[in-house]
Amino acid sequence: MTYLEFEKPLADLEGKAEELRALARKGEGVDLEKEAAALDRKAEEMLRDLYKQLDPWRKTQVARHPERPHCRDYIDALFSEYTPLAGDRAFGEDHAVMGGLARFKDQPCVVIGHEKGNDTKSRIFHNFGMARPEGYRKAIRLMDMANRFRLPVIALVDTPGAYPGKGAEERGQSEAIARSTEKCLQIGVPLVSVVIGEGGSGGAVAFATANRIAMLEHSIYSVISPEGCASILWKDAEKMREAAHALKLTAQDLKKLEVIDRIIAEPVGGAQRAPAEVFAAVGEAIGAMLGELAGKKPAELIRDRRQKFLAMGSKALS
Repeated sequence: MTYLEFEKPLADLEGKAEELRALARKGEGVDLEKEAAALDRKAEEMLRDLYKQLDPWRKTQVARHPERPHCRDYIDALFSEYTPLAGDRAFGEDHAVMGGLARFKDQPCVVIGHEKGNDTKSRIFHNFGMARPEGYRKAIRLMDMANRFRLPVIALVDTPGAYPGKGAEERGQSEAIARSTEKCLQIGVPLVSVVIGEGGSGGAVAFATANRIAMLEHSIYSVISPEGCASILWKDAEKMREAAHALKLTAQDLKKLEVIDRIIAEPVGGAQRAPAEVFAAVGEAIGAMLGELAGKKPAELIRDRRQKFLAMGSKALS
């Protein structure tokens, strides 16, 4: 288990419990299980206390946890007969965006998502989930296919933001993001999005301009990262805590602002501590959101989506 900065006291407790069990395994007749169990109970209590009232910056850290389940994990857990489709038919393949045809609870669908990778090699391969223009153009191609064959689209959002490199800008990064966002608004099939980690900037909006948007309890969704915001406003990236609070990037704030529709509860300690529970909860939420949209005609779905986004900004936090 990788521990976050604010989890260091918890790491010490769990480490001591494991040390006691290791001593018990080495020493014949030594029974230290009671002491280890007492430390376990203390660690569980501390974990509950730490996660009871996470501030926005700590939620940002949890959303970025390296062991948090990623897009590939959700596809493996929730979808069957997944057939990946590659390339944008213009430039090439972008491994930061994965998507294809699949079945969700035996219902044919198209699934699209950002993939960050889970170790150094795969993170570099997937460019840390930061898509290039060809990734967004691939998503557009998949949404067109879904629209043609009347398949619902399920989007899994987890990106720090679109890739800001020179090559991406030369190939029309901003235009590709805008076209993907526009395509989300145009398709006449149900479109649901789930923010499973980071929802960063236009790179996230390009997949999250949906009829229904859900967020995991400790995920974030924002126009810019707290570090980027602090660098611009205060010329000091170390003020990221203040920026995280000001951005209102937590699921709880965004639900109050009606930017999202539902919050999916996570196990105590975050999704990384009990992935199976999270997969089940996300699957249930996706099923419920698709159920709300079932039977609606294409024109209704398009109008519903458009009105949803036109209404954003009418609510404020007191």
